[in-house]
Amino acid sequence: MAETMFVVERGDVLGEAYRRRITEVYVRSFAEDFVAFSRDTDKLADAFEHMLLLDRFYVVLVDGKPAGLASFTEGDQMLFAPRRREIRRHLGLARGLLGYGVIRSWFMGASDGARPGLAEIGFVATEPAYQGRGVATALLRHLLAHPGYREYVLEDIKDNNAPALGLYTKLGFTVYKRRRVRFARRAGFTELVSMRLVQDAEPTG
Repeated sequence: MAETMFVVERGDVLGEAYRRRITEVYVRSFAEDFVAFSRDTDKLADAFEHMLLLDRFYVVLVDGKPAGLASFTEGDQMLFAPRRREIRRHLGLARGLLGYGVIRSWFMGASDGARPGLAEIGFVATEPAYQGRGVATALLRHLLAHPGYREYVLEDIKDNNAPALGLYTKLGFTVYKRRRVRFARRAGFTELVSMRLVQDAEPTG
């Protein structure tokens, strides 16, 4: 069986022609977090397509098709630029306002301890058809080879996401924070886990 070839590109390098497909990977992968807004992933993609800042996302391509993605930021860099009117147009007044508010409050603020030089990786996702084929591993190895960074964090991973936690541990990340979330048990998990990796400095000379 031939080895799968992965190509990793930043979203803005792929350009606007890929925006919809990148958004679809995002909403399908995190659909359970958006059920209060809609269970229709096409409708969610319609609502969220405009807001992704493509230069903050890296995408794994397999045969030219997005197979996975992750965000990569530092300091106070944002991932999204949501427009309330656009979200309401697709989700309706009540759910649109709810969706806009949740995105603003949950996904728009800098994480605790965020600072220049500390890279935060988030929204690591793999399309179902490509799961188990090394997509996330290839993407994370690419991000961990980013020039100019030694410290990386992964924030707020659900503690029932064993495959993700196992992968991050394999790559050298260790848990540095756990926090309980209201209504977490209702959503099927107990707490959110944050992990950190500090790589050895490059030898000089």
